[in-house]
Amino acid sequence: MLQWIILGIIVVVVLYVMSVYNRLVDLRQRVRNAWSQIDVQLRRRYDLIPNLVNTVKGYMTHERETLEAVTQARAQAMAGGGSLADQANAENALTGALRSLFAVAENYPQLKADSNFRQLQEELSNTESKIAFARQFYNDTVQRYNTYTEMFPSNLVANAMGFTPVDYFNLDAEPAARGPINVDFK
Repeated sequence: MLQWIILGIIVVVVLYVMSVYNRLVDLRQRVRNAWSQIDVQLRRRYDLIPNLVNTVKGYMTHERETLEAVTQARAQAMAGGGSLADQANAENALTGALRSLFAVAENYPQLKADSNFRQLQEELSNTESKIAFARQFYNDTVQRYNTYTEMFPSNLVANAMGFTPVDYFNLDAEPAARGPINVDFK
């Protein structure tokens, strides 16, 4: 009789461990999917920038440093880094370079009137919004995953199976200071 009780306890523990493991795998896959959604939007942003720079070049003949800064920041962001912090730093640099570009563009009325430039501005603005939503979804997903890996008793299974916490993707220490890129030159 005792052996059946022990066997029953072992079966319940094994089923619980399997359940927790499967939940951890599901959450980890959701985190990876959420990151891929950010990556899609970042790549869209990277693809828009060369067109924007080419459109601006003809008007901004005296602003070579600004255009080079945008191009360099784009290259660094595309190269990424080994960690989310490196990627966030590269994205912050790119955002700063784009802000400088748009601030300088204020001085060129013909550029602001260019339909191609306005279309690129709108696409970039839409992409920035999509990045913000994708980042929020990613961070929410990471929060659920990290919480589950830290809660008792699922943390025992997570530690034993090598599930480690995942970093959040934060683009700036002060989100209010970053704000959206304003690309509306109407």
